[in-house]
Amino acid sequence: MPNILIIDDDAHINDVVSKALQANGYTVTKAYSGTEALMLLAQSKPDLILLDLMLPGSSGEELLPQIRDIPVIVVSAKADVTDKVELLVGGAADYITKSFDMKELLARIMVQLRKNERSASKALLTYQEITLDTDKHTLSANGREQKLTRTEFAIMKLLIRDPEQVVAKLTILDRISLDTPDCTEDSLKSHIYNLRKKLKSLTGKEYISAVWGIGFMLTEKT
Repeated sequence: MPNILIIDDDAHINDVVSKALQANGYTVTKAYSGTEALMLLAQSKPDLILLDLMLPGSSGEELLPQIRDIPVIVVSAKADVTDKVELLVGGAADYITKSFDMKELLARIMVQLRKNERSASKALLTYQEITLDTDKHTLSANGREQKLTRTEFAIMKLLIRDPEQVVAKLTILDRISLDTPDCTEDSLKSHIYNLRKKLKSLTGKEYISAVWGIGFMLTEKT
């Protein structure tokens, strides 16, 4: 059930929107100032934010650049096109002008949540029970997680995108060179060894097979 943070100092609007969202199956958190919103964001991450601009404490314009990886719909009385463009360029996902139709607001919320859901799914690459999070640079399996180094992540991303296919050593070195220019053919073996250890700690299997004289492959049969 998505959680939506409403940031609006108008108690009446905050309450009306909150009730409409709850009636449509959302959970709601409310903030009445920019300062209160920052405190709430430090404690938990909502799925979407409805942001008013005219706030006590930090204004909506000041708050927006501090919000990361959360879709923000600006809800404001400012109707000037320049204001809308600046906020959209500055990171807002959408902009709706007060007074708005509740059905339109609900539709815009649904659209942004769907976009965010698709974006989140693209960040996860999976093979068997292994999941590689391309945002967090972590491997996870069986409810546990391992942080990867920059080079380990680049190698794992390459292997998991083409599992059960041999990837030549020179291909690996060439493909990851932009991310990890310091990786050499000799050091590649060490990075593969460390990746195997992390995979084994998560799954009990090493998962990465060496194909003698050619390269490496991600496979359950090691």
